[in-house]
Amino acid sequence: MFAIIGIVIVFAAVIGGFLMEKGHIMVLLQPAELLILAGAAVGTLLVANPLHIIKGIIAGLMGVLKGSTFGKPRYLSTLKMMYQFLNKVRKEGLLSVEMDVEKPSESSIFKNYPEFLNDHHARDFVCDTLRTAITGGVEPFDMDQMMELDMEVHHHASMQPVNALTTVADALPGLGIVAAVLGVVITMGSLGGPPEEIGEKVAAALVGTFLGILLCYGVAGPLSSNMSKTADEHNEYLHVLRVLMLSFLKGAAPMIAIEMGRRAIPAHVRPSFDEMEKNCKSGAASVEAAVA
Repeated sequence: MFAIIGIVIVFAAVIGGFLMEKGHIMVLLQPAELLILAGAAVGTLLVANPLHIIKGIIAGLMGVLKGSTFGKPRYLSTLKMMYQFLNKVRKEGLLSVEMDVEKPSESSIFKNYPEFLNDHHARDFVCDTLRTAITGGVEPFDMDQMMELDMEVHHHASMQPVNALTTVADALPGLGIVAAVLGVVITMGSLGGPPEEIGEKVAAALVGTFLGILLCYGVAGPLSSNMSKTADEHNEYLHVLRVLMLSFLKGAAPMIAIEMGRRAIPAHVRPSFDEMEKNCKSGAASVEAAVA
């Protein structure tokens, strides 16, 4: 939502200032310049990137426009889910959750948290880790190394669309110059004509440069920066799950493991201990708090 508001403010400020200086808005409407700029930008994007990165850019842009999902409610929901899950393990053993991690969509615990199930990276991160723990014979240190490696691979993949969009943003001013040069070529072919016609063609040529710079620093660049922050937020979310699970695998009680996870949550969305405790135990009369 804030991304949409920001883009609207950018264009409103630029166009508003132009109109205040007695500019004619129709001068900025140059379909040919926009076609050259947008077409070249999309073409370079397709040339430089495979299909999965293109899909990642589209998905990332949709996520930016929807806004961040990693707020305090998401973390409270996750802590409650893991508290219930770890309590089950504590009471019945790791083998009791084998079907939960094999078929999370059918799990009596996970199915109550659709936001977690829809986040397939986080879902697989948790289930793969616990599946490995169930097999036994893996030390907590080695488990931590596996989780760290998983996070690094995922973060690298999530940053590829960001880097691709940043490259396009950096290219937009240059592509704007290409559009401007083509406009100058057309203008040179019209020398000797009426001054008004020459002036219109020069203005159209300069609009290409204007659009390239505006779209670079006012739209594409900020969007790629926002996508980068979204990728970092997801990595922070996985880090909380990593700290939480590792603490439990080392022998901590469920509530202590949850508290370890809470301490790893970024400060601006971290719930208080009272909020976390009340949330974990609310509506879970069948789940007993196990504190070592």
